[in-house]
Amino acid sequence: MNEIIQCLKDRRSVRKYKKEQVKEEQLAQILEAGTYAPTGMGMQSPIMVVVQDAETIAKLSKLNAAVMGVTSDPFYGAPAVLIVLSDKRCPTGIYDGSLVMGNMMLAAYSLGIGSC
Repeated sequence: MNEIIQCLKDRRSVRKYKKEQVKEEQLAQILEAGTYAPTGMGMQSPIMVVVQDAETIAKLSKLNAAVMGVTSDPFYGAPAVLIVLSDKRCPTGIYDGSLVMGNMMLAAYSLGIGSC
């Protein structure tokens, strides 16, 4: 079977992460995959932000949990959080950002890195 189709079929979200950071080379490959996601009208408007500072991740986790109405960590202790920002003025912004995240999750899986 085609390697890409196999990745699509096999990738699953994980809820537990190792404490070690993703290697810079792997992180660069994951981010690069995000830049190749299709976007409406070729605008390439989504912006990717990498957060690896534990204190900042904890603050973001609390904010995200509050929005979700939960007290648990929505990042499940991940040592790195990739945030995709989408331009709300772009009519396809939400879809574009979703495709960026999908590309990054598939890239991470292909490198043996869990994501959700």
